[in-house]
Amino acid sequence: MAKTFYWYPKCGTCRNAKKWLDQHEVDYNAIHIVETPPSQSQLKEMLDKSGIDIKKFFNTSCQKYRELGMKDKIKTASESELLELLASDGMLIKRPLMTDGEKVTVGFKEEEFKNAWL
Repeated sequence: MAKTFYWYPKCGTCRNAKKWLDQHEVDYNAIHIVETPPSQSQLKEMLDKSGIDIKKFFNTSCQKYRELGMKDKIKTASESELLELLASDGMLIKRPLMTDGEKVTVGFKEEEFKNAWL
């Protein structure tokens, strides 16, 4: 299955990840995460397949995260409420987010990318 790379072009980490993918000739479809964030159902599927805690899907350093008081909300909100919030604003999602339909990576760590995408 084709790889989907959700990224924000102004994000240095995303640019580093994209550069790494290009250097290693990984084929992917790049999607601007703010203009076209993944849907709630896509996020649910990624969450289930990743085995990663939903809290790790949040970009804790973004202004919106602080404005919404997510640090406290995240402790009590249901999974579906959190997925709905993530789907409502691509800036809330930790990036880059990459999937091939089976594997999922959140953020960019070179070793993680090497294991998942090469």
